[in-house]
Amino acid sequence: MPYEPVLTRHVNEPQSYTLDFYLKHQRGYEGLRKALTLQPHDIIEQVKASGLRGRGGAGFPTGLKWQFVLKDTPKPKYLCCNADESEPGTFKDHVLMERNPHLLIEGCAIACYAIGAKVAYIYIRGEFYHVQQVLEAEIEKAYTAGYLGKNILGSGSDCDVYVHRGAGAYEAGEETALIESLEGKRAQPRIKPPFPAVAGLYHCPTAVNNVETLCNVPLIVLNGPEWFASLGPEKNGGPKLFCISGHVKTPGVYEASMHTTLRQLIFDHAGGMMDDRPLKAVIPGGSSVPLLLPDQLDVPSSFDSIQKAGSLLGSAGIIVMNDTVCMVWLAMNLLHFYRHESCGKCTPCREGTDWLFKLLRRIESGEGRPKDLDLLFGVSSNIVGKTLCAFGDAAATPVLSTMKVFRAEYEAHVREGRCTLPAEWRARQPVFAGAH
Repeated sequence: MPYEPVLTRHVNEPQSYTLDFYLKHQRGYEGLRKALTLQPHDIIEQVKASGLRGRGGAGFPTGLKWQFVLKDTPKPKYLCCNADESEPGTFKDHVLMERNPHLLIEGCAIACYAIGAKVAYIYIRGEFYHVQQVLEAEIEKAYTAGYLGKNILGSGSDCDVYVHRGAGAYEAGEETALIESLEGKRAQPRIKPPFPAVAGLYHCPTAVNNVETLCNVPLIVLNGPEWFASLGPEKNGGPKLFCISGHVKTPGVYEASMHTTLRQLIFDHAGGMMDDRPLKAVIPGGSSVPLLLPDQLDVPSSFDSIQKAGSLLGSAGIIVMNDTVCMVWLAMNLLHFYRHESCGKCTPCREGTDWLFKLLRRIESGEGRPKDLDLLFGVSSNIVGKTLCAFGDAAATPVLSTMKVFRAEYEAHVREGRCTLPAEWRARQPVFAGAH
């Protein structure tokens, strides 16, 4: 049976972002009405039964995260919506907030009720200024209509939703760094434990969830956990948004079941390879996960299947590369990004990313030495697992992954003092300032 989009069914319609459209075409706020007739514990159990896993990257069970939020405490509780979306190759949350904001607002209200919070903060990426304007205007309409504020829908429950704009730091996508930024400090990770569920925002119990994750909550409450689970493989249920970019004919955000294979996403949804050139490699979950090869594309695009194939679904940012891509250049390009975005709190990450970039730049420009290859591996190994958050692992992944699969390209750069790909191919690759 063909998959029918749920989250993005109406996003291409001109007024899809408005409250009137949401009420008329998407059973708007019916999920909130239903949720307010249930006990908070029952909502958490429904979300657990649905198998909803976090759509931000880690894939942690959402209901379990809500269950961990400390209950018997005099302190207030908070919900933080992670709308930072700074992973390269990822742009799904942007679409949801811009074209279907009330689904997120309703999800925030239900989540607050479930965990006992009265305040939700949507932490939005600094570059998404126009999306912030859309969100704030529609939140105001939700207040006026009684879906937010005091005594929402006459239930006796309160819920306030605020939009907080970040300053464009990649690290703010990490949940404790996001909380630090919300508190007015630098976006740097905290030592865990304690985890946010016990001591998060203002040292109060806090749940941090991704935009796409919260957008699924009204659907679960309305249609039931069994319906949600049936849309995907076991433990990978529900609709999923995939961001497909790179050398494909029609890049964009595509909604599909996690039964769908990577090959189907690339060749059926995204139209296949640009200029019909051969596919060389795919990064399936944003730039911080290992790449996969063409013979690994027939696996379902689920958290568990992609992991078994040797990578991670992550943020579902699928970056497709054809045979014109130099893998040394790719790693250098990504390390230029990670070097710039390191928050600097952990020495292995702060110093190691800069060292990796300089080594890659030397190799890519034809000045590499044979010992540089071992040095790349050594520096990467001294970053992985030695930082407070997963940023260090993410930054080392492009080096370790490309060297594992395409080591011959590195060796050719060193041996011949140049990239061995034809010059006319390399002319089409963008070069950032300072690359050479």
